[in-house]
Amino acid sequence: MLATNMEIVTHLINDTIEFYKWGLTIADKRVEKWPLMDSPLPTLAISSSYLLFLWLGPKYMRNREPFQLKKTLVAYNFSMVFFNFFICKELFMAARAASYSYICQPVNYSNDPNEVRIAAALWWYFVSKGVEYLDTVFFILRKKFNQVSFLHVYHHCTMFTLWWIGIKWVAGGQSFFGAHMNAAIHVLMYLYYGLASCGPKIQKFLWWKKYLTIIQMIQFHVTIGHTALSLYMDCDFPHWMHYALICYAVTFIVLFGNFYYQTYRRLPRRDRDSSKTAKALANGGVNGVSKVANVGQVAGKVDEKLEKQENGRRKRKGRAKRD
Repeated sequence: MLATNMEIVTHLINDTIEFYKWGLTIADKRVEKWPLMDSPLPTLAISSSYLLFLWLGPKYMRNREPFQLKKTLVAYNFSMVFFNFFICKELFMAARAASYSYICQPVNYSNDPNEVRIAAALWWYFVSKGVEYLDTVFFILRKKFNQVSFLHVYHHCTMFTLWWIGIKWVAGGQSFFGAHMNAAIHVLMYLYYGLASCGPKIQKFLWWKKYLTIIQMIQFHVTIGHTALSLYMDCDFPHWMHYALICYAVTFIVLFGNFYYQTYRRLPRRDRDSSKTAKALANGGVNGVSKVANVGQVAGKVDEKLEKQENGRRKRKGRAKRD
């Protein structure tokens, strides 16, 4: 039985290796010598290190004071604004120069300058997803552990890892659409974070945070619609990539939708608890006052009764002496 199981595992590993080798024969030859693109191992190592930090970081910070990192956060967030703006601008300008279609655009693997420019912009987009791991690092160093949710970790880890596949096989064509849109949204997102890190004087003007979440959810719906249209038109773009993208976008709609509901639609638990506590204190205060008042009234009546009895005894004693 054990030997049979080992044979199954061995065959599975060998088939996976053979499939990967076959996949390399149809990979984009333009990017194979670019940093991180020769093998998936560096990307997997970075993502594994990220997950390891998620486990060890909170343990390290447990008995330590949180880092403030105000200047670091300001510099980081505004740097990411410019980084994403650069990516968005490069994709827009190169796609326009190459006369890209926003409806159906196959991948052109040629060394045309505009096509290489698009591939390079997509590679920078992939790199930006690795840089965004620092979001989590800063949360943990500042002991903002509640910010490191499943959605946060899932979003960061999968984007960087899966986009390696995108750059390796489809660095162009339809891939430019989602990256272009996402980079534009990240300009707004990191602008918000950058302004928020400037302190309370700026934070009071940042009323538009929830609209970032709405824009992100709209992005995922647009992605599904755009991809479904491409499938319907039988666009000359890998269909397996289309189906994978639709499934991936659905997971984000579910997770971001839940986040939006819990954060903006449903009264947060702490507010409910505060409301209940305040109500209980108010009721307790009123009831307490009533009870004290009632006890006082009863005590007063008892004292009055005792006093009357004592006076009655004294009067009777006085009469007895006179008699």
